[in-house]
Amino acid sequence: MSAVEKRSVTIRGHRTSYSLEEPFFEDLVAIAATRKLTLAALVAEVDETRPRDTNLSSALRLYVLDCAKRGTSS
Repeated sequence: MSAVEKRSVTIRGHRTSYSLEEPFFEDLVAIAATRKLTLAALVAEVDETRPRDTNLSSALRLYVLDCAKRGTSS
């Protein structure tokens, strides 16, 4: 199993962090590239749309999972 790695990102001028296993991070990077977005822009998009009771790390994992299930990069 892949270790969880903490990463930092700036969203709308605010520094925050999230923790993801390497396979989730790699898929997130691939999705951002396919959508022609920076990784920070994609993370900001997920952050804006996540329920407030869901932490950013969980929201990112669920986003990657949803894309995988749909076979899409949206």
